[in-house]
Amino acid sequence: MKRHKIAELLKTDKPVGSILIKGWVRTKRNAKTFSFIEVNDGSCLKNMQIVVDGKTSNYHEIKKLTTGSAVAVRGKMVPSQGGGQQWEVQATNIDIISMAPETFPLQKKRHTDEYLRTIAHLRPRTNKYGSIFRIRSELAYAVHHFFRERGFRYIHTPVITGSDCEGAGELFRLTTLNPPIPMTPDGKIDYSKDFFGMESNLTVSGQLSAEMFALALGDVYTFGPTFRAENSNTSRHVAEFWMIEPEMAFCDLAGNMNMGETLIKHLISFTMDNCAEDLALFARFVDKTLMNTLENIVDSEFVRIPYQAAIDILLKSKQPFSFPVAHGADLQSEHERYLTEKHFKKPVIIYDYPKTIKPFYMRLNDDGQTVGAMDIIVPRIGELVGGSQREERLDVLEQQMASSDLSPENYWWYLESRRFGTVPHSGFGLGFERLLMLVTGVSNIRDVIPFPRTPGNIEF
Repeated sequence: MKRHKIAELLKTDKPVGSILIKGWVRTKRNAKTFSFIEVNDGSCLKNMQIVVDGKTSNYHEIKKLTTGSAVAVRGKMVPSQGGGQQWEVQATNIDIISMAPETFPLQKKRHTDEYLRTIAHLRPRTNKYGSIFRIRSELAYAVHHFFRERGFRYIHTPVITGSDCEGAGELFRLTTLNPPIPMTPDGKIDYSKDFFGMESNLTVSGQLSAEMFALALGDVYTFGPTFRAENSNTSRHVAEFWMIEPEMAFCDLAGNMNMGETLIKHLISFTMDNCAEDLALFARFVDKTLMNTLENIVDSEFVRIPYQAAIDILLKSKQPFSFPVAHGADLQSEHERYLTEKHFKKPVIIYDYPKTIKPFYMRLNDDGQTVGAMDIIVPRIGELVGGSQREERLDVLEQQMASSDLSPENYWWYLESRRFGTVPHSGFGLGFERLLMLVTGVSNIRDVIPFPRTPGNIEF
């Protein structure tokens, strides 16, 4: 018999005469002549209540079922005789697939997020984390759907690269060299003896590769894992995370900001429309202001202000900050949250940053001091999107690379794209995990990615 998923069964409006459910026991309560078993199969937040009669052939074994055990239930779905659920299953047969020991770590009580991170292989079986990862799956689909509807092409950019897109040096280096490490005469590692014949790293962004395809296919995007060897232990940083990165030919900074705002609103609206049951869990137990926050983002027109104006607002505020505010300095999370949560009370797009705090590829403005960069900051999270109009002028790009001490030889192909049919183009990166934090109200990035990679932790 075909297995029925609980999510689909609960959508039906009439009894079903013959079903097969396979899942895991959440709770069990034995009476004198029958038992109630709550089974969850991961397809939705809700459990299915199973009623099993004491006359069932293996009832003596069924009575021993423990939380976490796996079962296959055959029976019929009928209107529930008790409160709390519309339907229940009258079991005709229950096969015990596996019996979990009493030491199963997820008993019927509330566990802290810190504890659940120590058992990340089991935490998807909890209500909270099952909901998080169902939402994550739906949002990933929504990303692809959004871009496909707008004629973008999906590009698979390399995870292994010889380029440092951000120029910050926060790279995970890859090597197959074994001790003794070969060295050059000037005392450096001789990467010519390595697998790729040159230094190689895990990518910090798919942007540079995506730009090449935007200059051929028009509108493209990449969506995949990126890596930062940044020794940061904040609630917003992990070493491996996912990025949504569109690149658009013939698009200026204003068009880039429009696309970023449209994408954020679309993804939040999609979650509210398609993940209502799972989202309600977070609105009830994690952040009681969640739905108001999300509705405000969807309904608001994002404020757009230049970096200079943002700094002036912060300097005039009476808010005490841990990090000082200064012209020419980058904004910290507390500054971004003040702007979005207290001053404007809505998302803000900050643009035209000083060139000294932004990477080499951002387009130099006519003032020679700022670049056509833009960050979208949102309540609770701070920066969600970072992007720019890319520098399409070869001579200016070469000057920017020289001032960043980047070797033109390592980026010859990137520079060559500016020789052959260069055009204005723009793009941005949206941190997928930060988006998930926004839509769920979860405050730690470690709790919205299946197996977080952080300094000193590569377990699981």
